[in-house]
Amino acid sequence: MDTVIMKEAIARKLAHSGIFLLLLSLLTGLAVPRLANPRMGLASHVEGVMGGMLLALLGAIFPRLALKTPALRTASRLAAYGAYVNWANPLLASVWDAGGSMMPSASNGKKGAAWQEAVISAAAVSMVLALLPAVCIILWGLRRSAS
Repeated sequence: MDTVIMKEAIARKLAHSGIFLLLLSLLTGLAVPRLANPRMGLASHVEGVMGGMLLALLGAIFPRLALKTPALRTASRLAAYGAYVNWANPLLASVWDAGGSMMPSASNGKKGAAWQEAVISAAAVSMVLALLPAVCIILWGLRRSAS
């Protein structure tokens, strides 16, 4: 498949993923008062809005990146994973009334069972390990092309 067509396809998927995440985060915002930890639910809502906007923005700039197809795919998948986990992780913590080990301010210091805290911690670490390389790849792709 032609690189230009591939870039457009990835850009469309990113934009779609971003708008869908925005929808999920708006629905999360409606559920905030009913969650075990509303403050953590609000954090999930805000993270989802920001992550949705990030993915939509990436969809807008992806056709301009000076990257080959494997790097484009890797960056888009890592960015989408990171954005969705960044929304889902505090949502899980708000349902479990947990998260004090990784997000003490948002959780009001409330900690869940050891396995819940381990899930929250693993998700937070995996999100960072996905978003950091994604942003670095995208930054590299924004350099001026050699041609």
